[in-house]
Amino acid sequence: MSNSKRDTLSRFLSYVLRHKPDAIGLSLDGQGWISVEILLEKLAAHNHATTFAALAHVVKNNEKQRFAFNADRTMIRASQGHSVGIDLGYSPRIPPKVLFHGTVARFLSDIQRLGLTKQRRHHVHLSLDRKTAAKVGARRGTPVILEIAAAKMHADGIEFFCSENDVWLTDRVPPCYIVFP
Repeated sequence: MSNSKRDTLSRFLSYVLRHKPDAIGLSLDGQGWISVEILLEKLAAHNHATTFAALAHVVKNNEKQRFAFNADRTMIRASQGHSVGIDLGYSPRIPPKVLFHGTVARFLSDIQRLGLTKQRRHHVHLSLDRKTAAKVGARRGTPVILEIAAAKMHADGIEFFCSENDVWLTDRVPPCYIVFP
């Protein structure tokens, strides 16, 4: 499978496993899982036919590790970033002292006023390092990296979760915990 086809498959999987499963007739379970067999059938029926091997390659090699198989690789789900109603089942975790968030300058005034909000997603996404946050911010333009006082937030009673691909999740980051550039 070419890189272009892998990228197309990865983007389409993000779309159907995170945002619009009904676009191809999928019904995710309460934690976002779908049978691999059913997914492959639905992909084929909607002009996105692929093989299990190609799907496994995308899961294993996706730069952001956006997808995960269950232990016996019969089920698949997106690791985070859903806009559909699911519960990923992550347990609260103690975050590192500092986390990072990548954004762009045009959003800074709103962030300074409101903090980071989850918008249409289930959580605010935070990165372990500046490099990853810069990649996230660069999707919308020149990245601006915000430093988040995660340990202080946690000490103040705000819960954190960590996805299978090491994205830190929380419901909201109030402005008082953000170090602006």
